[in-house]
Order: sequence, then C-alpha cells, then structure tokens
Amino acid sequence: MKQIKVFAFSMLLISAISCNTNKEKSYEVTSQKDTNGITYETVENDPTGLRLYTLDNGLKVYLSKNEDEPKIQTYIAVRAGSNYDPKESTGLAHYLEHMVFKGTHKVGTANWEKEKVFLAKISDLYEQHRTEEDPEKKKAIYQEIDKVSLEASNHSIANEYDKMTASLGATGTNAYTWFEQTVYTNKIPANEFNKWITLESERFSTLVLRLFHTELEAVFEEFNRGQDNDFRKRYAAMLDGLFPNHPYGQQTTIGTGQHLKNPSMIDIHNYFDKYYVPNNMAIVLVGDLDFDGTIAKVNNAFGKFERKELTHPTLPKEAPITSPIINEVFGPTSENISIAYRSGGVNTNDEKMVTLVDMIMANGNAGLIDLNLNQKQVVQNASCSPTFLNDYGYHTFTGSPKSSQTLDEVKDLLLEQVTKLKNGEFEDWMIDAVVNDLKLSETRQYENNSALANKYVDAFIYQQNWANRVKFLDDLKKVTKEELVAFANNFYQDNYVVTYKRKGEDKNIVKVENPGITPVNLNRDKSSEFIQDFNKMESPELKPQFVDYKTAIKETKTENDIKVSYVLNEKNDLFDMNIIFDMGSDNDKKLSLAAGYLEYIGTDKYTNEELKKEFYKLGISYYVSTGSDKTYVGLNGLKENLPKGLELLEHLWDNAKADEDAYNKYVEKIYKGREDGKTQKGNILWNGLMNYGKYGEDSPLRDIMQIDELKAINPEELVALIKDMKNYKQRVFYYGKDVDNAVTALNNQHKIYGELKEYPIAKKYEETETGGNVFFTNYDMVQTEMLFLAKGDPFKPENMAASTLFNTYFGSGLSSIVFQEIRESKSLAYSAFASYQGASKKDSPNYVMAYVGTQANKLEQAVDAMMELMNDMPEADKQFQAAKESTLKKLAAQRITKSNIFWSYERLQKLGIDNDNREEMYNTIKNMTMEDLKAFFDKNIKGESYNVMVIGNKKDLDVKSLKKLGKIKELEVDYLFNYIEEKKVKS
Repeated sequence: MKQIKVFAFSMLLISAISCNTNKEKSYEVTSQKDTNGITYETVENDPTGLRLYTLDNGLKVYLSKNEDEPKIQTYIAVRAGSNYDPKESTGLAHYLEHMVFKGTHKVGTANWEKEKVFLAKISDLYEQHRTEEDPEKKKAIYQEIDKVSLEASNHSIANEYDKMTASLGATGTNAYTWFEQTVYTNKIPANEFNKWITLESERFSTLVLRLFHTELEAVFEEFNRGQDNDFRKRYAAMLDGLFPNHPYGQQTTIGTGQHLKNPSMIDIHNYFDKYYVPNNMAIVLVGDLDFDGTIAKVNNAFGKFERKELTHPTLPKEAPITSPIINEVFGPTSENISIAYRSGGVNTNDEKMVTLVDMIMANGNAGLIDLNLNQKQVVQNASCSPTFLNDYGYHTFTGSPKSSQTLDEVKDLLLEQVTKLKNGEFEDWMIDAVVNDLKLSETRQYENNSALANKYVDAFIYQQNWANRVKFLDDLKKVTKEELVAFANNFYQDNYVVTYKRKGEDKNIVKVENPGITPVNLNRDKSSEFIQDFNKMESPELKPQFVDYKTAIKETKTENDIKVSYVLNEKNDLFDMNIIFDMGSDNDKKLSLAAGYLEYIGTDKYTNEELKKEFYKLGISYYVSTGSDKTYVGLNGLKENLPKGLELLEHLWDNAKADEDAYNKYVEKIYKGREDGKTQKGNILWNGLMNYGKYGEDSPLRDIMQIDELKAINPEELVALIKDMKNYKQRVFYYGKDVDNAVTALNNQHKIYGELKEYPIAKKYEETETGGNVFFTNYDMVQTEMLFLAKGDPFKPENMAASTLFNTYFGSGLSSIVFQEIRESKSLAYSAFASYQGASKKDSPNYVMAYVGTQANKLEQAVDAMMELMNDMPEADKQFQAAKESTLKKLAAQRITKSNIFWSYERLQKLGIDNDNREEMYNTIKNMTMEDLKAFFDKNIKGESYNVMVIGNKKDLDVKSLKKLGKIKELEVDYLFNYIEEKKVKS
C-alpha cells in the first residue's frame, strides 16, 4: 500500500511538470514583412523567437534575439559535406573548409596579379603530380611545387582573415565538415557586426587556393591524429558495416591518405563553384541583434550573390540488414564494443521513436541501461545514443567490460536490455518523465546562444520544418507505451552491426615520409588593401561592464546560521543548489572515495535503483563531487520540486546503508578504470606526465590508495564519513527563483545539530623546479606529442593583463605567432600552442607551457622551431596592435551573468582578489606597448628552463633531437600513476 501511495504522488508531480498537457498548443506558421519589406516566417509558441528569412537569391537567414550579453553567435552553413566528395578526391570538402580561411583575390594578397600566375602554375603541377605513377618523377614534381609555392608566398599574406576576426574580438573562429555540411563559426561582439558581415561576404565571394601545400600537410597531420584515435577507427568500422554502399560508410570526412597526398586544385574549385551558392547556404545569427537592421545588412552583403540551380547527387540506397554484421578494429586503448542499428533519417517516424527509446534505455539516471548495467555495476560502463542524418540514421549502444568480462558478455548484456524494452519491462510513467527530461535539456540549451544556433544549423542542413521541430517533444508525448513496444519489436532484431574494439597492433596505419617543405613567407609586415580599408571602418563603442560582487551576490542565512549566497534566475524556473564544504581529497583521501560510493547504495527505505527513479520522476538531479579542496553536494532541476528533491537527498544523506557487494564492485570498477586510463594517451600526457613534470614523485596524482588498501576498507566507514560531513563547516549557493522557498526547504530538511567542526588540515604538495629533463613514455602511435613546462614566479595579480595579451599575441588562436610559424609557415603540426598559465591559488607558481603534436619524422624541426620562438619572440607591430585590440574587445563584450557571478567570484577569492579585476586589466592593456610585452616576455618566458614531456612510439623516436632538451628519462605508465600490484596493508 505504501508503494502505491508513493507511485500515485509521483504521478501527480509528473502531471504538475507537464502543465496543460490536455490542451494542445498551436504551432501555426505566420508569414509577414518587416520594415525593409523583407518577408520572414515565425512559429506560434516558439520559445526561441526565430525569424526565418529567405532572400531573393535563396539564402536562408535564421535570426533570434538574446540580450544576455552583447555578442552574436554566427554560423555560415553550407549543404556540402563529404557525402558529395568525388570518389577520386575523398576529403575534398574538408580540405576546402581549411582553404576558405586563406583569403580571396582581395584578402591575403600583396599583389594578386603576380600571385595568381604562380597559383595557376601550382595547380598545373598538382594535376601532373596526381597522374604521375613513377615515384621519383612524382617526388621531383613535388619539389617543383614546393619551389613555386615559396615564390608565390612572396606575394601572399598569411592569416589575414584570422587577423581581421581577431581584431573584432571574435572567439570560436573555426569550422567543421561532416557528411552533409560544412559550417563556419564565429562569436562576435554585437557592435562589430557591420565589419563581420563585410568580411564574410568577401570571404565567400571567391576561392583562392594559396599556401596550399603547407595547409595540405597540416591536414595530413590531422589525418595522423585520426589514426591515433581508436574511437574514430571503431566509429568508421561501424559506419562501414551499416552503410556498405552509401557514402556515410564509404567516404570518411578526412579522406584517404592516398587522396590527400594527390589533390586536385581544379576539383576543389569545381566543388566550391557548385555548392557554395546562396540557395545552398544559410546564415545563422543568435544574440544581441536588431531584427530589421540585421537582415537589411545581411541582404546588402549577401543578396548580390548569384543563385545557381543545384541538384545534389542521388546517393545509393541500402538493402535491409538481415543478420548481424561483425567488424573489429585494433589499437592500444582499452577494449570496448558497439552495437548499431540502422534507422530512417531526420523527419521520419523512426526519428521520433528511436529518440524515445534511447532515453528509456539510457538517460543518465533511470533508464534500463542506467539501472540494470551501470548502477548494478555489471559492466564497466554502458550507454546509447542516436544519430539522424538526411538519408539514414543509426542507434548505437556502447559498452566497456569489467576486468573479468569479455566483449561478448558485454554485448549479451546490452542486447538483454533491448529485449527488456521489447517486452515492455519499463514503467508506464517513463515516457512522460523522459519527455519532461528532454524539455529540461531543451530549456537549458535555449539559454545558450551557441546551442540554439546549432539547432538552427541542423534545421537547415536536414531541411527540417521549424514548426515541426518546435512541437517535436509534444509529438513524442502522444506516443503510447504499446506503440513504442510494437515499434521496438519490429525495429530491433538481428539487423545490427557489432564492432569490437580490441587491444592490439593496427596493421592498417598509413605512414608517410617527411616531404621536406620549405618554410613559406608569412609577410607579417604587409597588408592587403582590403584589410587596410577594413581597419578604417568604425564600429559603435562597446563599453565593458564589470561586476560589483558585493551587491550582485546576495546573502541570507538558515535557521542553523548557515550562510546562503544566492543569485536570482530571471530566465526560467530551473534552480541549482550547492552545499559547499571547503575541504576535499587533500584534507581526507577517503572523501572522494566515499562520494563515489554513494552513487551505488540505497537507504533503509529505497534501493539505489528506486532512489534514481524517484529523483527522475521529480525532474531533479543530485550529485556529490569532491575535488582537491572542495566538496559539493548539489541538487538541480525544476524549482517547484526543490522541497521534495531536497527531502529525498537528505533522506539518502542521513539513511544511506553500506552494501558490501556494491563496494566490492566499486573497487573493481576503480581498478578497471585505472587499467583503462593507462591506455589513453591523452590521460598519460596531460595527467601522468604533466603531474610528474610539475611535482616529481610526490604528486597529488601519485598519492593514491592502492587496490588492496581499498579492498581492506570497511564500507561502513565510508558511509559514516559521508554522514559526518554534515557536522563540518559549510555554506550554500542557490541560483534560482524564490530564495525564501529554497531557504525554507533547507530549514525543514537540512538539519544541523551542534557546533560545526573545523576541516582536517590539507596536505600540501610541493612543485619542483623545472629544467634539463625530458620525461618520455612509450606509446603505440603515429604522431609524437610534446609538452614543454617551466615553473615561473608566484602568482601576482598585476601580471594578469600582460599574460592575457601575451597569450593572444604569441601562443593561442589562428593568428598567433606560434600557430603561424609552426603550422602556417613550416607545416610541422596540426596543433601547436603556447601560453603563460596563471595559478589557480594565491602564492602558487605560474607556468610557461607549450605544446606541439607532429609526425615523428618532423620532431627535430618541431623542437627547434618551438624553442626558437620561446627564446626569441618575433616582434610584429601590426600583429601586436591587432592582438591588443582583440583582447580589449573581448573584455568589453564579456558579461558575467547568472550563476557564473558566484563561481567567478569563488575563483578570484582563491587568488586573493576581492573585486572584478577585469577593470584593472582592461585599463592596463589599453596603455601597453610592444616594448611592455617584450619586457614581459624577457622576464617570464625567455631563457626559461623546461621539463619536456613526450609521448610517442619509441621505435620512431628521434632521440638526438630530444637530447638537446635535457636528460631523457623513460617512465613506465604504472610508475607515472603509482599503480602497483600489491602493498602491505597496515592493520
């Protein structure tokens, strides 16, 4: 009877969440004209407020207004991706994406009439190179390409587009290519819109393939990174099985190595001319904009582009899969498995049903996979996710084995959950709860300009009717359990592709020789007429706004005298509450262990699985997380359900019951997590080697409890530790509406008795001096990755302005010195950067850091190039002025709002700063000169002594070049992380 009451009450809560479900909303599309006479469409009850324009030449323009910050997220999307690459030129769409950053006949050239002669010659040489079969003759042609490219670079100017976007204060300047789209991104200060639209209309007017062979080599480095990525390899194998005929499975976006090395500039021009036309493009703008003024400017800039009739290729249809298809791939990372079912694409019934199925299977809390596999810890981890494209989609289930499991056992467990779905073994309330969960996620997305803009991009690429997108979740709510179960029984049969990712040598790796590229000229001292005119354009002034934290963060107290800091949520009815303890794993090593264990246990009233369901019904999420110096007990979700959510959380906190079996599985999970982590090169470099480079042997990373020590712990001790946390000093941060209601809930549910205890003393880890060391770890990979690290002076607030400007000018971004020299000129890497990193705590040291990832046979050149830059910073006055302008404009457009007000203040206080120091930074940067930056470089970067961390394949390692940097010490992965087989446990 008790359970029935709980269920009935939960159903009432779901009904409350789903207000007015019986009254259907109208999503009528209305067409109207603005003050310019330009027609646009809106959708009734559209929470995003979209205006969708179609210009006379067919260009789609998506506009949405959000005044939270004076910025506009911009996307320029083209319905052109790797699906449409010529079969003999795979990777073309992606490479074209790179080349669109190189300028036009006006941008990026010092003398177009002279430059175009050399570019035509290079194009002809590439056609010869492509057809030549004799290796020696082919090499000779490439050497001629290299020679002519150097001559052409006398007339080109590198990175002019990037310099101009940087001068606007733009962030996120980038692009991406996938199957059916290429999308170009920038986030700009709103007052710079006129300059941005002028630049973009020029950018897309003409394609010029300058600095071609150096960029091609950078793309091949990107190809190498893909070869070092086991996830990508598994994904490609899965697609190959799902789509044996369609380009989804037969043409990767990056292309084949053979095609990348034999490009056709003619093919690239033809592709651009065919697909980069207004009736195949969209401009998406979300942010602080005026509708009528913005569309008028877009129309003036892009309305003149000529419409061209365009038909996309008809792509092959796939026959049904009638029996399981099995693939396997090999690589150094831990083993895992995927099971994928092919579905219909966007705008089909499959999209709706698979979306629902996916959330019922795994929603992070109460799905079948969540409860039966992850919560019960019968696998290391498992999940699922859907993907929908124009022609087809796919639903992918993934899993990783425990240390004692085979991949086939994981496969069987995943398929068992599918069978449970087909048998209808999920509660009747799940569909409503899932749709409400999706609505919560959607609400959060719509607060974020970038996330919303991405939704519009998808609508364009996949030719979605926006009204149908707006009512999509309402349509899901109409699906009954019976309909969903019937769909599942028809859809999920033996029609899947299973892909085994096994540990072992990948025998399909493509390795190429270093082509010996002659560094091209960057011509930093030159400027095109276009950029000169561009820089003369004036934008309305945008004044920075700074936060008065003392007034922006309000304070109150609970009846127990606990301080509650709060910031009101003025956007929606979501809340976020954190109970904060200023202690973490440095204070008690077992604290993070206990926080993780709480995830897997229940109480005297609820099993762990029942708890997860109860929270999910409420639309509430909870978490307990421990860092080195902080522990957070958090709750977030729907405001009206905060009291019940807090009651449930406090019940768990006060009544958690230790479970020996759950703890044993938890320790096994930790062990397997460590074993899996040892196979991840990113983890080895950025955690293992980085920490060793900073601390040596006595690092927070190495100061761990060994597995036999974990096994010896009584789980009752961990439960007691969690319960005892309430007795320590604490404070609360609340972001939401109705703070009085939140405080009342705390008074009623968060009971504190007696005087609160002080925190245990935290252990301190001393950072060692750097210099003269090369720490190397062997790993089976194509590239070699290097991290340079030098310990600097203790943190000083007065250095923040100079370090911010230095990072913009020297080491980060597409127009930085490091990027230009390492990638643009010498083509030594796909990714290279350097930075002066400020400490996160007062009195802690700053660090100078640099990174480069390159082919092993380019290592010596990359080392020399990076060390030359770190000791002799090129002084380019025009670039300095652009970096200064960029930094100031970014600061002027930055707004610290919502819950970020509190969290940014927390970070500043850790540094000993009690105010919004951006004002001081802004005024300091305004007055800085090149001489000031040079002085900062000479004092803090030049001549620094580095520890160099290297991960790569030992058999390919250029030992000679590394010895120039210091004494080489090879470190085993187990030693880096301090993983040992046994350690005697003290009684």
